Amino acid sequence: MQNHTKVYIEHFSYGEDEFVPCECCGSRAVDIHHIVARGMGGVSDNRLDVIENLMAVCRECHIKCGDKPNWLSFLVTQHAKKMKVKFETVWNTIQKL
Repeated sequence: MQNHTKVYIEHFSYGEDEFVPCECCGSRAVDIHHIVARGMGGVSDNRLDVIENLMAVCRECHIKCGDKPNWLSFLVTQHAKKMKVKFETVWNTIQKL
C-alpha cells in the first residue's frame, strides 16, 4: 500500500476493503488524490502525504477535477467538509507544501 493511501485510510479509520466514498460525488472512491500534486511520473515526495493534502475520489472526479487549478477551491472545500474543519485549515496547510 502506498504511503499516501495508508495515511488517508488510517486517519479516517477505514478498513482496507471498506467502502470509501468519493469526497466530490459520493460514489466509490478508487484513488487517493494529492490536492497539491506530486508531479508527473509518480515521483515520491512524502512531505505531500499529509491528511490535509489527501482526498478520496472516484475515477471520474479525479479526471474531471484533479490537478486543475480552476477546481482547487472546490476540492479544498469538499475535503474540509470531510475533515470537519474550516476551509482555511486545509488551505493554509497546502499553501505551505
